[in-house]
Amino acid sequence: MAAPEIIRSDVASILKTRFTVALGDITKLPVDAIVNAANSSLLGGGGVDGAIHRAAGPDLLAECRTLNGCKTGQAKITMGYRLPARHVIHTVGPVWNGGDHGEEELLAGCYRSSLSLARKHGLKSVAFPAISTGVYRFPAEPAARIAIRTALAESEDGAFEEIVFCCFGDDMAALYDRLLPQALDGA
Repeated sequence: MAAPEIIRSDVASILKTRFTVALGDITKLPVDAIVNAANSSLLGGGGVDGAIHRAAGPDLLAECRTLNGCKTGQAKITMGYRLPARHVIHTVGPVWNGGDHGEEELLAGCYRSSLSLARKHGLKSVAFPAISTGVYRFPAEPAARIAIRTALAESEDGAFEEIVFCCFGDDMAALYDRLLPQALDGA
C-alpha cells in the first residue's frame, strides 16, 4: 500500500499542534513514532499490530520480548527498526464489553500513556490508528471522540508538532474528518 493520503490537516493555533487525518497504511508514515494497537503480550497479532511487526522486521519482536507485556490502557516504547517511524509506541486498548466496564477511561489511557511516552522521549510527531475499533469492537464514533479529546488535552503544553489520526478505511477517515474540526473549534 502507498503512503497514506492526507484527508485533513488543521492547526489548533492555541495549541501549536497540527492535527492530521490520513487514510492509508500507518507503517508508511515518516513520523517520530507510530502507535501500535497491540495485544497485552506485545508479541504481534492481527490487524495493525501484525502489519507493524511485519513491516518493522524481526528486531521489533526481539525487543518486544524484553518488555514483559503491557496492561490495558498503558503503553511501552521500542525502536522502529525497518519502519520510516523512528519508534513504535505499543498500547493495549480495551475490548468493548458494552461500555460498563471502564472501556472509555481505558481507551483514553491508551492515548494519554502513548503521548506521555512520546513527550518523555522528545518525540514531536505521533501517528495513531483507531485503537480498539477493530476486533476489540469499540464503537467507532465514541472511540474517535475519545482519541481526539485526549490528544487535544495532552498537546496543550505544545510538546508536539503533529498528531496524525491514520485511518485504514474510508468510513473511519470520514468520521475523523467530521469530528476533528468540531473539536478544534472548541479548543
